[in-house]
Amino acid sequence: MNCNRRTFVKTGALALTGTAVLGNTFCTTPGRTAITGLQLYSIRDDMAKDPEGSLEWLAEMGYKYVEHASYSDRKFYGFAPGEFRKILDGKGLNMISGHVEFVRSDWDTTLNDFSDRWKYTVEDAAACGQKYVVTPWLEESIRRNYDDFMTFMDVFNRCGELCNKWGMKFGYHNHDFEFSEKFNGESLFDIMMRSIDPDLVVVQLDTGNLYNGGAVARDVADRYPGRFEFVHMKDVVRTGGEGQFESTIIGEGVADVREVLSMIEKSGGARVIIIEQEAYQGKTPMECARLNLEIMKKWGYM
Repeated sequence: MNCNRRTFVKTGALALTGTAVLGNTFCTTPGRTAITGLQLYSIRDDMAKDPEGSLEWLAEMGYKYVEHASYSDRKFYGFAPGEFRKILDGKGLNMISGHVEFVRSDWDTTLNDFSDRWKYTVEDAAACGQKYVVTPWLEESIRRNYDDFMTFMDVFNRCGELCNKWGMKFGYHNHDFEFSEKFNGESLFDIMMRSIDPDLVVVQLDTGNLYNGGAVARDVADRYPGRFEFVHMKDVVRTGGEGQFESTIIGEGVADVREVLSMIEKSGGARVIIIEQEAYQGKTPMECARLNLEIMKKWGYM
């Protein structure tokens, strides 16, 4: 199977149209429609010390796709978009997505337009060949006021429209507060799911983070069939009392990740699966990256 950067659709005005484009654009395991990659935050210390060498190690393990977690001053891990894309190309890696915070100041209510910072963020993501631009956080001030929250959901839809113009999708990645914090008895997550346009905004379901918010991955997957084309594959183990969890090797925790993934896949989701592990229980991050990849291969997702 020959997977490389040339298989990407050219960035520009062409809008990404969901599963049809993904199915035709990216290389997948025969019999599977999903592609699998690694969130580089999983090896954040390695990436900080030696980004090129770390990416080489991942490629040698067998990874084909990555998701970045470092973008500032229009650079990825210290490299300009064109430079970083050349590094990825040279190692046979595709950066399908990335995490970048979209904050209140990125939307100018007076001009009814995005900040230059956000416009550059989307432009640079397209230059690196991404298909998703994902924000992994909501500022606390937005979460404390219902009207502010609903206004931001509308802005999320506008983010989706902007990303579509560059051939990408906009996404939101959950943590735990979306499930524990509520307005009028309804969780932020449920409000978000009914407020965003699924054609414009993808929810990147993190199967592990939600446990610290009192939710269960299986229940969330069951409640929203077909809504999770993008999944953060994360397992968790209990670290203390009620509601205290940390990530672990896939399949060794309590999140029932294999069954959850199967549920999402059967309902038409899980087009893209990103592995993430943030705690290591005595192993090295690179060792965990290798073990997680081996498990995904064993399950038929690589």
